[in-house]
Order: sequence, then C-alpha cells, then structure tokens
Amino acid sequence: MEQGDGGYPDKALDPIGNDSQPDQLSKLEGLPRLRKLKHPGMRLFQRSMLWCIPLFVLFFNFDVPSRLGLAILQEQYLGVVLILVLSSIFLSKPAHPSASRKRAPWYDVLLALLSVGVGSYLVLFYPQMVNELGELTADKIILGTIAILLVMEACRRMSGWVLVILAALLIFYARYAYLFPGLLNAKGISWSKLAVHLFVDPNSLLGIPLAIAATTVASFIVFGQFLYASGGGDFFTEVAMALMGRFRGGAAKISVLASALFGTISGSPVANVVVDGAITIPMMVRAGYKPHVAAAVESVASNGGQLMPPVMGAAAFVMAEFLGMPYSQVALAAAIPAILYYLALFVQVDLEAGKTGINRILPANIPHLGKVLARGWIFIIPMALIIYILFILNLSAAKAGFYAAGVALLVTFFRPEARINLKKFMWILEDSGLAMLEVVIVCAVAGIVIGVLTLTGLPFVFTLFVERFGPDNIFFILVVTGLIALVLGMGMPTTAVYVIVALTLAPALTKLGILPLAAHLFVFYWAMLSMITPPICIAAYAGAAIAGTSPMRTGYACMRLAIIAYVVPFVFVFDPLLLLQGPPSLVILAVGTAAVGTIAIGIAMVGYFVRPVHWIKRMSLLCGGIALLVPPGGTVSFSWAINAFGGLTCFAIVLHEWGRRKQKVAPVDSVAVVEQR
Repeated sequence: MEQGDGGYPDKALDPIGNDSQPDQLSKLEGLPRLRKLKHPGMRLFQRSMLWCIPLFVLFFNFDVPSRLGLAILQEQYLGVVLILVLSSIFLSKPAHPSASRKRAPWYDVLLALLSVGVGSYLVLFYPQMVNELGELTADKIILGTIAILLVMEACRRMSGWVLVILAALLIFYARYAYLFPGLLNAKGISWSKLAVHLFVDPNSLLGIPLAIAATTVASFIVFGQFLYASGGGDFFTEVAMALMGRFRGGAAKISVLASALFGTISGSPVANVVVDGAITIPMMVRAGYKPHVAAAVESVASNGGQLMPPVMGAAAFVMAEFLGMPYSQVALAAAIPAILYYLALFVQVDLEAGKTGINRILPANIPHLGKVLARGWIFIIPMALIIYILFILNLSAAKAGFYAAGVALLVTFFRPEARINLKKFMWILEDSGLAMLEVVIVCAVAGIVIGVLTLTGLPFVFTLFVERFGPDNIFFILVVTGLIALVLGMGMPTTAVYVIVALTLAPALTKLGILPLAAHLFVFYWAMLSMITPPICIAAYAGAAIAGTSPMRTGYACMRLAIIAYVVPFVFVFDPLLLLQGPPSLVILAVGTAAVGTIAIGIAMVGYFVRPVHWIKRMSLLCGGIALLVPPGGTVSFSWAINAFGGLTCFAIVLHEWGRRKQKVAPVDSVAVVEQR
C-alpha cells in the first residue's frame, strides 16, 4: 500500500471521493462503495455533514454549550447526532449496489430531509416533552414511526439485514405478544405506545448505546484517525518488525504484535484486517505460512483488539455504563484474559514456524529498533496519555480520547514529513465522520432493542427460564448463553450482540451468583468470537480475501488459533481471579499457572514442540493445560489438585519431548515450501 505523508494512505484520504480507489476494501467489509456526489453544492453539503459529526461531538464532550450559557439536554444533543448521521448515510451510502455513485436519487434526498425533520423535532421540543413523555400525541406517533423506519433502513445499508430483522422481530413480539405461548405470552402493546416509547424515551433510541457511541466511542475514533494520519500506524508496524523480525516465524509475529497495537486505535476488526493484513498476510505467505493460516493469524490478532486495553472495543464502554463502574476498572479486569489470548496466538505461530521450518525474515528488511524509536517515539505520548488519564486521573473516557487526539495532532509538528496541514485535517475530519456512521447507527438500533426489551419485560422471562435450571446447571446455562451470543453475532457487530445478550441473559447469570463483571465479560467474549467463528466469520472472510484462500478453511484455523478465548470465559466465571478480583497473592499465582497452561494448549493445538507430538500426548497436554487455567486456591473445589494434575502432566510430556529433541524430523526448507506453492 502506497503511503502519503506520515504514512497516511493516499487512496484512503478520500474514501468517497477518489475514483481510483480500489473496490477491495468495500468488498471485504461486505458493503458497496460510498457515493461521491457530482454536484458541487451537494458534494460540499455531503462533506460538511461529515465534518460536523466529530466537531459537534468534540464541542459537546467539552461542555462548550454550557460555557456559552446554552442549556442542552443529552437527548437534544443526540437529536443533532441523528440529523448528521442519518443524513450522511442516506447521501453517502447507496440503497443497493447498482445505485448511482455520482448523484443521490430523489428518495435518498427525501430520506435525508426526513432525518433532518425528525432530529430537529427532538432538538427543538424535547425540553417541553420531558414531563409528558408518556402522552400519545399524533406528532409523536407519526414522527416516531418515521424515525424507527429511518434508523432501520440506515442500519440495513451500513450493516446488513441481520440486526434489522432481529429488531423487527422484537417489535413484532411487543405488538402481538398475546399470540405467543407459555412464558412468552403477554398483553400486546399498541403501536402508538410502541412508537412513542421507542422514539422519545431515554431508555430506548436515545438511550445508553447511542449516548456512548456519540461520546466515548466517537472520541476514540477521532483519536485513531489522527494517530493513523500522522504515521502512528506505520510506527507500530515498524516496532513490531524490529522486535519480532529476527525470530523464527517473524512475519507472523509481526502480524500478531502489529495488529494488537493497531487494534488499540482501530474500532473495527475487519478494518484492522484490511489495513494490517494488506501488508502482513502476503509477508507471511512469502515466508512459508500456508495462505489460510496467514489469513487466520491476522484475523485472530485483529479481532483481539476488541479485548486489549487500554482502548478496547465499543462494547466495553457500553459495558462500563451497564455495570455502573469506571471504564478503567473494566479495562484492568480484561487485561489478563487479553494477554492470554495473544500469548496463545504467539505460541502457536512460533511452533507453526518450527514445525514447517519457517525462519526469520531477511535481515535487510528488519528496521533497527533504535532508529524506529528515535524517529517515532512521539507516537508513544498519546498512548501513554490515555493510560494516565484513564487509570491515574480517572477522568472520563470520552475526554481521554479527545485529549489524546489533540496530542496526536500536536506531535506531528515535530515530524515535518507527517505534519497535518489544513487540507489533511479536513480529510481526517471527514474520515472520522465516515468511521462513526456505522457504530452510531448500530447503537441506535441497539437502543430500539433495549426499548422493546424494557417495555415487554423479556429479560425477566429469560431470567425465569434460566432460574428453572438452577445453580446446579450453571455450565449448561453458560454454554447456551455463549451459543446464543455466537449465533446472534454472525453478521452483527459485536456491540449490538453484547447489548442484546447483556440485557437478556447476563442478568439471569448474575441471579445465579455469578459476579456481574464476569457475566458481562463472558457474553462480550462470545459476541466477539462470532467475528472469527464459521460459518459467518466476517473478519476471517476479510483475511481470506486478501490471501486468496477459502474463508471456511480460514475460519476453522481461526478457531484453533483463538482456542483460549473459547475456554477462558468459563474459567473467570467460576473463579474471577483472572479478572484481578481477589487477594494479590492468589491473583499472581492464578496468572502464572494460566500462562503455563496457555503454552501447553498452544503446543497441543499445533502438535509440535521440539519435534512433532503424538496425538495422545497432544490430548494429554490439552487436558493438562485446561487444568492449569483453573486458578489454584480460588473458589473452584479441589483447585489445587486440579492444578497439580495439570502441571505434572504437562511437565512430564514437555520433559520427555525435550529429552528426545535430537530425534526430531529435519525441518523443511522455507524457500522450498514457497517454491512448491
């Protein structure tokens, strides 16, 4: 990928205005290319709407209206966000692939105008409606109906049908609940009440998901755009190359580290795969990794960005709000499981390299770490600032993102080649607005889902259903919960899946005595895993498209590489020591044994240590590794005995294999592997 000043891709500078931009990114994300309006006035209006999204978010987050003496309710602010986002979607995203990309058809202009009307109603009249939200007036019913249809259509254009169909089914249930049997049978709700509730109630469309997306998530999107535009993405990739390039399988290790670092400034696993994978996947294939393995490594590493502090996925910010705790506490709790996730991936790519004889990349292609740091150390400052603001000052995450974005802008003045001029600044604002469209509209639909759930009482139905099984069947309940999150996530963004499952099943889990933080992280993990689990593994599809290999084969390889993510959630639900919840001595011990167990599981998955491992030993290592994941001295019965069994089993097998390392089969020459392909 050719780079412009500061490492900002020239072809990405105008994602809706450069006709020479390849279609690959659009196809990988499963979306048609965005529209560039040909008419100068319409084009300026289109870009202005996108510019205003991050600027307005910035002004609201730093209380500029109140400093000017203006009293603006949060719902009025969200009304403005809906005006900007909905109008931008209808002007920029064609309704179908064959629609014009040069002009907006009359119906899209009409939808954009309706969006302005609906949002303006909230902005102008919400203060008067505060004390009469439940009144079913004609204007609320009509505008509420229009708002629901607009949001659903915008979501269909940005994210596909899955979330829209689910929301429509829930609305259908709310209206006709009297037709359903058993526990689901209830009195139906009139459309008038539904439309008004979903439109103006602060627990629905204007609720927590949209508020988080329009504040905290938006601020980190702006931060990521500024950091990437100034060359921060290239800096992280070069650091990864300098650190990992000299080791065997260096190409894959570069992918793992670079994607983990880039994941902190990218809000989308698919975007992460596309940006990093365009470089790392071909590099891994040239080094000797099989194409489907290379694609899987990048997909799994990119997906892990949602788990990795200090900046996790959008769902983590929503989780903090649901749990009523600072985001920093959620990030700290998620740190150890995230590290285990990447440790398992790192171990497997290393052993895969040893198994197939893949050596380090050519020394000439490895940058010197000292020179990389000397040239780009300033990019560490914004990341360090986020950690300082979130974990030391305990300020809001939204302000942390914008402060970091400001610092990312300032540091470019110390690098003339990466300096952001006015033209590039406007492109960054436009890119930030574009990046916000999907997450904002998905969270808007998630708010509608919340509104239906709270109005119908469905979460209590699920709680009653779970309580019928009782605390003696927690494992079965967890399996069912994980599968539901997995199935819902096939085709839906992680945030939307998390919101739905967190509202329906997480409360039921907490009723059984599970720590709320552990319950919410459990459903978050399983929602995230849908991105790499077949059959609809969107991140794996993106990686496979770059590698030119089978998406299904890539998906199955993803499951092997991410195996630890399927196991660890069950562990911290039964004992939250891995979430740093407990005495420090036991936490340290639990982390140590879990790390050893993760390495053992990695050996079992690859089937190689210092030589190929027999399948019986692989199964034994897998069982022993899982046993070591159980925190010793915690709440699990016989945890010490389980750990002792796991430790002795793994130690005996590893010692035996090490003693016979001279009998290993000579590794295949990596150059020959490439030539054979």
